Amino acid sequence: MPSKPPAVEIEVDNRVVRVTNPDRVYFQESGATKLDLVEYYLAVGPGIVNALWERPCMLHRFPKGLAGDKVHQKRLPAGAPPWVETVRLFFPRWSRTADELCVTELGSVIWAVQMSTVEFHPWNSRREDTEKPDEWRIDLDPGPLSDYDQVRRVAHVAHEILDELGAVGYPKTSGSKGMHVYVRIRPDHGFKEVRRAALAFAREVERRAPDDVTTLWWKKDRDPHHLFVDYNQNARDHTIAAAYSVRGLPDARVSTPIRWDEVDDADPRDFTIFTVPDRFAELGDLHEDIDDHVFDIAPLLEWADRDEAQGAEPPAEPEE
Repeated sequence: MPSKPPAVEIEVDNRVVRVTNPDRVYFQESGATKLDLVEYYLAVGPGIVNALWERPCMLHRFPKGLAGDKVHQKRLPAGAPPWVETVRLFFPRWSRTADELCVTELGSVIWAVQMSTVEFHPWNSRREDTEKPDEWRIDLDPGPLSDYDQVRRVAHVAHEILDELGAVGYPKTSGSKGMHVYVRIRPDHGFKEVRRAALAFAREVERRAPDDVTTLWWKKDRDPHHLFVDYNQNARDHTIAAAYSVRGLPDARVSTPIRWDEVDDADPRDFTIFTVPDRFAELGDLHEDIDDHVFDIAPLLEWADRDEAQGAEPPAEPEE
């Protein structure tokens, strides 16, 4: 009889999570294993929990490692222990509900990793009212012929405008080619209004950096040398990788919070599951106090009213 695959028990606060197949290689480039992934998330525990706290969370799972297929999982995988919490969401397009992971403790993150999750993609709203976002997300998405220096230039323009608005932005690398900036907002508006505000901000960035930025909706219409300020990431059920989430890339890159004074020097390729734990131990969670700086999007909605009065189109219906 073949022996069962080895397993290890991981103590997480007052929970014990059994990790099966700990030696399965997830990242072929480095040989990093499932257990390496678990140990990474343990090392940045307060940061990933803060990023996911009480948010519906879609999971990007790789049951066979990155060499296998990726599973986009809305519903909580079967077999969850009773202490893993969820939030129920309704999806009008399919007239169905889904109980998504809702993290309130690190044990839930480690259990999801045991279930082959690599990436965590939370909503920008919380379970108290999932239809009212409390996070405005600025996604700086470089075009096919952009480079990261362009991302850096546009990030500084976005920072300048946020300062003028009195909004505190929290930047992070996307873990891929771009950069994200998060702003905590009052949960007073629905997704359509937050997205409309995000488009008004994107248009202001475009006005100040017309040689670098586009807000054109259709990819076919965009100059490939331009960076798209992707306001659509604020649409309902559109998610991006959380702060401290690993990305499904061969080098095990991490979407990593950075300081504004690091923008010019920080290289996304330097932030991996091998380097971020030491950085976290030294700096802590750079997004830790985001809840202390809440912005009212009313000025952005005034910009949207102004732009539309001058003939600008309101946001197109989001792609599903």
